[in-house]
Amino acid sequence: MDKAVVYNRLAGGLIVSCQALQDEPLYSSYIMSRMAYAAKEGGAVGIRANSISDIREIKKTVDLPVIGIIKQKYEGYETVITPTRLEVEALVLEGVEIIALDCTIRPHPSEKISEDFLYKIREEFPDQLLMADCSNYAEGMAAARLGMDFIGTTLSGYTDYTRNRRLPDVELIEQLCRDCGKPVIAEGGIKTPHQLACAFKAGAWAAVVGSAITRPREITREFIIGAGCRTQEFKEYKQKGESE
Repeated sequence: MDKAVVYNRLAGGLIVSCQALQDEPLYSSYIMSRMAYAAKEGGAVGIRANSISDIREIKKTVDLPVIGIIKQKYEGYETVITPTRLEVEALVLEGVEIIALDCTIRPHPSEKISEDFLYKIREEFPDQLLMADCSNYAEGMAAARLGMDFIGTTLSGYTDYTRNRRLPDVELIEQLCRDCGKPVIAEGGIKTPHQLACAFKAGAWAAVVGSAITRPREITREFIIGAGCRTQEFKEYKQKGESE
């Protein structure tokens, strides 16, 4: 997909993150492709997806621009989102419109200094659109300086040094929109339409919502915890006790 087309299709819209990890009930490339189709039917302008298999199935199902990632854990490192050149190259070969990668100051498995990793990726793949998943202002500014095409607030609240940030991090969105000179994609902790509206009001170029739309187990738990109602496990135990 042409870069200009990607920009035009994503600007001002909602990107839905369709992801399920191996320990989740919806873990299936086919299910993620149907989730992406449902998101498109609802008006989503793009999809964020994890793993080559999920991306491949999603691209068969919808014609929306995809922000692709590969979550890969390397022993001794906290960076998980597209953390090495190996994952970046796999996504490039798959033809993903945008590749998102961890742009925090935490060391990457292939480079101890994060900026060295980002510089090498930008230099090796000059024509690939790249999204920087950042956790604070300094990281976002550094990523913009190093030539990342989009700056995301994805990891605010998810690094040790940003744990206490209130999500969604509207303040960070505002600061980056004002100063970084790149399209800012709001992501992280957006759970309601009002919060999404606040992200756009803060200047976000586009926004990503994931768990609040595509993770029914977590949504169910939030309703139960928020309301204080009984869980199915408790009811089954009570009924069993009464029958005995």
